[in-house]
Amino acid sequence: MKFRAAILVTGLLFCASCVLGQSCAMCYGSAKSTTKEGQKAINKAVLVLLVPPVSCLTFGVWLAFRYSRRRDLEQSTSLGLRLETVSSEPPTFRSLTGQMG
Repeated sequence: MKFRAAILVTGLLFCASCVLGQSCAMCYGSAKSTTKEGQKAINKAVLVLLVPPVSCLTFGVWLAFRYSRRRDLEQSTSLGLRLETVSSEPPTFRSLTGQMG
């Protein structure tokens, strides 16, 4: 298992090294030759373009956690178990067997 993980990490490192050479020399040169206000505008534009994907991913992860908690609660009530509070950690086997008896 450790050998497979080592191969995976090595492969990812080799793939990531190719990405470092993908910067565009013309884009870099034109951005560097602009004024300070232009550079600030480019930085703000990059941040504005980052907001929609990050917010969509955050919303999607939040929905997935919410759905999983609701599903776990419904499964526990259908089995006749009662959970006092819904925590972020799943219930342990010991706590489940104590509630069944």
